[in-house]
Amino acid sequence: MIEFKNVDFGYSDRLILCDISFKVAKNESVAIMGPSGSGKSTILRLLLGLECPHRGTITIDGMNICQMKEREKREIRKTMGMVFQNGALFDSLTVGENVGYYLIEHSDLEYAEISARVHEMIGFVGLNADEIIDKLPDELSGGMQRRVAIARALLSTNPKVMMYDEPTTGLDPESTKNILQLMQKLKKEREVSSLMVTHQIADAVSIADKFIVISGGEIAYDGKLDGLIRSKDERVVTFLTPFIESLAEVNREQFTSD
Repeated sequence: MIEFKNVDFGYSDRLILCDISFKVAKNESVAIMGPSGSGKSTILRLLLGLECPHRGTITIDGMNICQMKEREKREIRKTMGMVFQNGALFDSLTVGENVGYYLIEHSDLEYAEISARVHEMIGFVGLNADEIIDKLPDELSGGMQRRVAIARALLSTNPKVMMYDEPTTGLDPESTKNILQLMQKLKKEREVSSLMVTHQIADAVSIADKFIVISGGEIAYDGKLDGLIRSKDERVVTFLTPFIESLAEVNREQFTSD
């Protein structure tokens, strides 16, 4: 579904990504990890077509997004959902207005139909629409705001791909669990592929089929969990050292359950 091939990107004073190549299959969950400033979030901007690489290609369903006009990019973006670290909800709009924003602004649907879809989507992400639909975002917990953001992304785009930029950072354990379960639900029930940029190793392990480690703008690892744990690449070892015991325990549990 998605392929980065030999992608370079940077600015006049520095190179951010160097020779990046990886693939994301349909209904696959990929965790992109690495130290701060390694270029992880830049990958999401490139995938959205907000930036274009200096070299290489980025294809979505076989189409090179870098060669598209802006109108064509907007159509491609309708197949992708984006959830930011802080939710990025409109502070002055209610929950219902946030979730239904795209339909309100860009469709000819009657209010009653939009309202019904908003209620349904809020329920899908595990929230009670009747309780929160008229509340403002700052009246919700951080975890609830993230779920509302996911609801908005789903109702706006009906995505084939969901992108998450640090979706659980700053959340308490219960809220984190809810977000991860929702991501798994999207994969199981809607066959949505996902790319999650995160430095929360335990969260990545709980949902990802594949792991990509970015270090210094380069791919240091691209593969499954067992290979990640066994990697001898110094960049990977340095990044994972604080987490290696918990990763090994998760891996042992996986093989035991299999």
